[in-house]
Amino acid sequence: MLVRRLGFRTKRLVLVTTLRDAAAVTGADLAELYRRRWQAELNLRALKQGLQMDILRGQTPEMVRKEVWAHLLVYNLVRRVMAHAAAAAGVRADEVSFTGAVQTLNAFLPQMREVQTAEDAQVLWEVLLWAVGEHRVGQRPDRYEPRAVKRRPKKFPRLSEPRAAARRRLRRRAKRAGRKS
Repeated sequence: MLVRRLGFRTKRLVLVTTLRDAAAVTGADLAELYRRRWQAELNLRALKQGLQMDILRGQTPEMVRKEVWAHLLVYNLVRRVMAHAAAAAGVRADEVSFTGAVQTLNAFLPQMREVQTAEDAQVLWEVLLWAVGEHRVGQRPDRYEPRAVKRRPKKFPRLSEPRAAARRRLRRRAKRAGRKS
């Protein structure tokens, strides 16, 4: 299959699939599906950055596993709300902003805690879906992403010893200099 798209280098791809009926799916359909694989990268970025999972804080393997599972649970719940909001707005789910959905859910938390009746909960749910559905991502079919690190490194060196040992070392140094520890 030959893929020609403005702004891209023309490439010849050999795509192996388990689909058996060649008439049911065209080469163009498969090329479009292959191009949309970028959406998986965006979903991973949303999970890591949108939910602050880019730096895990657990100090034991068990706590890291719990942290990962908690993030995955929240991610799936947010995606579920986004799917409902997209259906209510009449758009595809990938047109709704993940970051906008998280921010909207956080903004609605105080009202959710105050709900007293099922009717109030239903009204709040409908308003929440409308608000989440209003946050759309821009048209970005063939966007380019720079291959660069955005986060600037801190001016401090990396900690290369246990934190407790570093504290003891700093405390000893401060005592020698005549400062209170």
